[in-house]
Amino acid sequence: MADIAQRAGVSVSTVSRALAGSTLVAPEMRRRIARIAGDEGYVVNQVARGLRLQRSRQILIILPTIANPFFGEVVLGVEEEAQSRGYGVLVGNTSGSAERAEALGRNLHTGAVDGLILLMGRIPDSLSALAAKDRVVAISERVHDLDVPTVSIDNAGAAREATAHLLGLGHRRIAHIAGRPGSNVAAQRIAGYRAALAAAGIAACDGVVVDGDFSVASGEAAMARLLDLPVRPTAVFCAGDEMAIGAINAAHARGLRVPADLSVVGFDDIPFAAAFNPRLTTIHQPRREMGRAAAGLLIDHIDDPQRPAPSRQLPHRLVIRASAAALDHSPAARPLVAPDPAGGRGS
Repeated sequence: MADIAQRAGVSVSTVSRALAGSTLVAPEMRRRIARIAGDEGYVVNQVARGLRLQRSRQILIILPTIANPFFGEVVLGVEEEAQSRGYGVLVGNTSGSAERAEALGRNLHTGAVDGLILLMGRIPDSLSALAAKDRVVAISERVHDLDVPTVSIDNAGAAREATAHLLGLGHRRIAHIAGRPGSNVAAQRIAGYRAALAAAGIAACDGVVVDGDFSVASGEAAMARLLDLPVRPTAVFCAGDEMAIGAINAAHARGLRVPADLSVVGFDDIPFAAAFNPRLTTIHQPRREMGRAAAGLLIDHIDDPQRPAPSRQLPHRLVIRASAAALDHSPAARPLVAPDPAGGRGS
């Protein structure tokens, strides 16, 4: 470290802080010191540092499934920020298992990690008391009944914008394929969808909501239910891109053209959205930025527990591509009618 300090023209303590990712050292100086350390072949002994500071300098991300492209981009953002601050990142996949989530959460009790980032809308029961100590940050899904700092977008506003886009194309009977029941993100997007219909003067009973679970398969199944109605929808707003892709697949299987016969709008703007045929109109979430912001909030509070932790809402945008088009008003086009109350979840 003395050699690095001499080459950089700074003190040994500055080198120590820079290699620890301290914000007390200017970013350009941190990068310069990191380059010199690399040239010298110097690496930090993280085990020794952890013993001295009583910290692991590791954070854990708990998420439902790493297979979802949305989560993958968020994790990249978390890693970028954490590594720049001298922290490592572990990823825990629950596969929907509460027991697995509890086991992962116990890493905070044992000191194996210094903090948690949650992408599942709930906190393991044993960690509720720790959440108040600012060692937990949520992304996208707000944690029920706990004041955990959350990095998200305006889900209701984004859903309203997506539905308004379909209304602007002339569609009046627009179905919605919702996210997982019990998800607060799914509930917010349903609320935005209904608000857009109400603003357009469309009766609540004319809305058709069918549950999914954010997967392609659930989008296919939900779309099949909608296509079995006495008169099919002319447009569908989906609470996730994977469900939108599934909905389009189901429409194609019935011989329908998208968007000529059915307009579809998704949510998230995962990488496949721009590569799918047709290219998917969707709401873009700044996933990598969300990950970076959440990691920054968490590490700030690990380093200074007295520092306030405000939730952050990042901007979204509607990305217009080829999967939604103006409604065909020709005689061959059938209007939508309200479904039988037994079919789907009503508005």
